[in-house]
Amino acid sequence: MPAHNFPAPSTRAPLLMPDGRPHAGTVFLNAAIDHPRWDVGDYSYASCHRPPDDWAMHLAPYLYPDSEEMLRIGKFCQIADGVMFVTASANHRYDGFSSYPFAIFDGMDPARPSLPDGPFPDTVVGHDVWIGQGAKILPGAKLASGTIVGAGAVVGGTTNPYSVVAGNPAREIRRRFSQAATRRLLDLAWWDWPIDTILSHEAAICGGDLAALVRAAGSRPLVSGGEKT
Repeated sequence: MPAHNFPAPSTRAPLLMPDGRPHAGTVFLNAAIDHPRWDVGDYSYASCHRPPDDWAMHLAPYLYPDSEEMLRIGKFCQIADGVMFVTASANHRYDGFSSYPFAIFDGMDPARPSLPDGPFPDTVVGHDVWIGQGAKILPGAKLASGTIVGAGAVVGGTTNPYSVVAGNPAREIRRRFSQAATRRLLDLAWWDWPIDTILSHEAAICGGDLAALVRAAGSRPLVSGGEKT
């Protein structure tokens, strides 16, 4: 695909229908979401069969502007219909005899003993993560770059880079590549390359040709900073 045809990351609805109309149910998230507790990388998108008015509320309904935690999503992530991020502000206190949040119905004083006292961990999604239909991502989850999340999975904790996880609770099904190839991919961090360079090497990226990717990197410095988790 010619690079000049690829939509800018600031495009809200980057997917065009055959008649040229934008598909409202697929959005680049950093163009569709303006929320102080979201941090989204370029080209990460979400899809929904019934497009919401508020994508931030649709995807992370418990993440409020005054929440303590953040939802951080890297570049080139793919989020299917029905995915929900259950962030830390959804939690109840459960170390006592009751988990009932009395304070939310009676003034919401943060000092009230029925409210959780933290910590409120960030939820972090690395780069090039594919989250399948209907998956739930739990508070404080850390999805490493290259993770694939199966449809309907309930994911907590930390995943390994380039792993496939599925089930409730989600468990690792397999690793996508060898440890050596995974380390090399994280060092190459192709998601940090200019979009023209990425598109020029689409066949190597999508076809799993690591040798071609290494050649494509050329004199580009190899860094590990692309891995967010």
